[in-house]
Amino acid sequence: MSLTAGVVAVQGDVEEHADAIERAARARGRDVDVREIRTAGIVPDCDLLAMPGGESTTISRLVHGEGIAPEIRAHVEANKPLLATCAGLIVASSDAGDDRVDELGVLGATVERNAFGRQKDSFEAPLSVDGLADDEPYPAVFIRAPAIAEVGDAEVLASWDGRPVAVRDGPVVGTSFHPELTPDSRIHGLTFFETDAASVPALEKSP
Repeated sequence: MSLTAGVVAVQGDVEEHADAIERAARARGRDVDVREIRTAGIVPDCDLLAMPGGESTTISRLVHGEGIAPEIRAHVEANKPLLATCAGLIVASSDAGDDRVDELGVLGATVERNAFGRQKDSFEAPLSVDGLADDEPYPAVFIRAPAIAEVGDAEVLASWDGRPVAVRDGPVVGTSFHPELTPDSRIHGLTFFETDAASVPALEKSP
């Protein structure tokens, strides 16, 4: 049976995330149907969910205004995987450090916006990420990237310059960087397909 993956499409690299999910699924012999989410009513049908980057205050306003926010929370409460990247990480966090962001609180971490600089300070870094299928460094792309200031209940998967940049909290993986902007789909694979199948209902489906 095919899995249904949703990409929150109010802003950010929607097509790139969809492509990465499809590549990660193919590498594991799984079928996946990717849907774009701009309104309420789609998330409940999704087994897997990605929330891209963009501008965190805009994403926050739109997911709450469109009624998507409570559905994302219910998705996580059902122990279904969520990948939240860059601004998506900020919105998913428990504390965005910015009163303009209405956090979802599904990732127990405090973040610092633009911690690695502005657009002109974008860079790529080879990361050692716990849980990846091999030991090759991950080519992480940082663009106006936040850092994780306090980890809380989350597990640190990767750090750069002494700061956590990838964490896992239950079914939620949050990254400061943009894993969709590289041909390497291992972060999507780690989030969606290399999880304890007994604890994630979506992954119990037969391929």
